[in-house]
Amino acid sequence: MKHRLGPLGLVRESLIYLALIAVGAFMAAPFLWSLLTSLKVDAEIFSNRWLPTQITLQHYRDMFTVAPFGRYFLNSFVMGGLGVLSNLFFGSLAGYTYARLRFSGRQTLFRVQLASMMVPGVVTMIPSYLILRSFPLTGGNNILGQGGYGLLNTIWAIVLPGGAGAFAVFFMRQFFLSLPEELAEAARIDGCGEFRIFWQIYLPLCRPALATLGIFTFQAGWNAFLWPMIVLNDPNMSTVQMGLQAFSYNHRTNYGPLMAASVVVMLPVLLLFIYAQRYFTLGVAFEGGK
Repeated sequence: MKHRLGPLGLVRESLIYLALIAVGAFMAAPFLWSLLTSLKVDAEIFSNRWLPTQITLQHYRDMFTVAPFGRYFLNSFVMGGLGVLSNLFFGSLAGYTYARLRFSGRQTLFRVQLASMMVPGVVTMIPSYLILRSFPLTGGNNILGQGGYGLLNTIWAIVLPGGAGAFAVFFMRQFFLSLPEELAEAARIDGCGEFRIFWQIYLPLCRPALATLGIFTFQAGWNAFLWPMIVLNDPNMSTVQMGLQAFSYNHRTNYGPLMAASVVVMLPVLLLFIYAQRYFTLGVAFEGGK
């Protein structure tokens, strides 16, 4: 039977819902403003009216003529997808290793990796850049890493530095610790190797954690701007975030196509969250509970 709320409880619950609705409306306001601005004609963009008096889709057409946004989308999807796959695989593999295998120095190595999360990303940019530029036998470099540009201006300059993030390892380790260890013991008795135990027994049970980590990783890769700007100088390798600056030139900004492009750039992450919302909620609830 449902528990009936008293008058005070009903008022308290109504206030909570009103507060949540207000917060949700406040969070959605920038997206709504961008969407409405992208549908306005140029003469109404700087008006005080939220709703356009005349709806136009010209800004969405201009978005693909002013800049090759189709190419930018492909680049971002490839780079973001490879980053997700590498973090899910290597993060899960390392997390399983720290959670289920016993070896000397395990706790020390994990604490060192965990401490690296406290180092700001801007601190490691110059060392990462030098390592990528001096990568041997790539980009015109000799075996000593000299003479060329290494991995700069390639997809791997984006994927490799964050291919196995410390957060991914920590997140997956915490999830593996919650799974029963008896599964691995039974599999070892049946003759399974450690990788098979990880791949066929434990990993299928980690779908909520994988979905949550995948959303976080894709969002970080999709929204990255500074690092791609540093390592990618070829216009054909530009990402969607770098492409947004194409609408600002000669100290002038074309706000109509910029708003249209901003709305379109938001959609992949939004659709991904909607698609994996159930697993994402389970993963966040689990980590919050721990």
